[in-house]
Amino acid sequence: MFIKGYSIASVAEMGCCGCFGFSFAKKQKKTRPRMHYGNHISQELLLNDEVEEEEEEEEEEEEDNCSYGEDMSDTEKGDHEEFRNPAKRSEEILLYRTQNGLICREFPVKETHKVVRSEDEDGNKMVNEYVREYKIGSGSYGKVVLYRSQVDGKHYAIKAFHKSHLLKLRVAPSETAMTDVLREVLIMKMLNHPNIVNLIEVIDDPNTDHFYMVLEYVEGKWVFEGAGPPGGLGQHVARRYLRDIVSGLMYLHSHNIVHGDIKPDNLLVSATGTVKIGDFSVSQVFEDENDELRRSPGTPVFTAPECCLGLTYHGKAADTWAVGVTLYCMILGQYPFLGDTLQDTYDKIVNDPLWLPVGMNPLLKNLLEGLLCKDPTGRMSLETVAVHPWVVGDDGPSPHYVCWCKRNMLQREKKSDGSITDALINTD
Repeated sequence: MFIKGYSIASVAEMGCCGCFGFSFAKKQKKTRPRMHYGNHISQELLLNDEVEEEEEEEEEEEEDNCSYGEDMSDTEKGDHEEFRNPAKRSEEILLYRTQNGLICREFPVKETHKVVRSEDEDGNKMVNEYVREYKIGSGSYGKVVLYRSQVDGKHYAIKAFHKSHLLKLRVAPSETAMTDVLREVLIMKMLNHPNIVNLIEVIDDPNTDHFYMVLEYVEGKWVFEGAGPPGGLGQHVARRYLRDIVSGLMYLHSHNIVHGDIKPDNLLVSATGTVKIGDFSVSQVFEDENDELRRSPGTPVFTAPECCLGLTYHGKAADTWAVGVTLYCMILGQYPFLGDTLQDTYDKIVNDPLWLPVGMNPLLKNLLEGLLCKDPTGRMSLETVAVHPWVVGDDGPSPHYVCWCKRNMLQREKKSDGSITDALINTD
């Protein structure tokens, strides 16, 4: 019997998982409120920074004339700008990697600079080769629609934007929503991993207002869908999902990318049960291992203690904490730290002891305590998680994935000294 917390089923409707970070609710970015009491906020925003919006017209984008930060004080604007600075550095790093061919893909993302909007023989709307089927979800930046390619017959999820809308929507004193979208595109152009949602094509016609991201369609359900009280997905399913999440996140971290918003809504499950990490809209890229950030852009209940304190923190360790919260949710069907207000939630994250039920599997208990260690320097690393006895279970160690850029490096080493085996190079 649970002593405290909220079941996943009771809050699922507050933020239904939308494919690739979009949901059936409008997403509104907010700065992190200062740590003071009496700052009331609905639990809806604590669980998922999304609020309800009316269904938009099928082919029209909702106009949003509100600039971000209009109601912020000069001090708050300065604080937010300080957080946004790493994003600017991320863009510089991403451009450098692109210009120097430092991407981890065997085949580059297709780039198309012409948009042809038409209809097929049945009257279905089309964008280039893609036939529209139905809308999947929407957010403040745009919408996601399911399309079918007339070339290969496959389904794709397409994020559709209006550039004029993105350029008007300010997310910081000196940045617009276009900055976020372009950074997300640049990051996804770098990546290719079985546990990362794959970007297939970018369609950007300079002569039109339309901008599209064509992504692989992950048709599976939300990882918590149908999991009601007494909660949880069961250890077997949770273990399988966690292995995929850790594999994908280790890949990101090895490329000095911090996701910044690991949570169930951003974890999609394919028809074969493979978990894929999506939504890189708040992700940051670093030049080296010094992944320092100041404030967290993520969802409050998944925020690490060091982020709540407003201190400089390391993004990778904060991602790892979010993995711990996600595992806790998968196992127990509730959040480990959730208050009635934003301040109360942060206070619990920072000060409350971790509650675990009596009789929990000792190995699982050890894992959760390691992931949800409040001191980031003592927090369990993802490398340790990957070989943890509970994670290994009866399935054995996770297959070792050698990414494209690592394979190239190994091949070069093999040519130079012949010490790397073909078996290692061809590992998937």
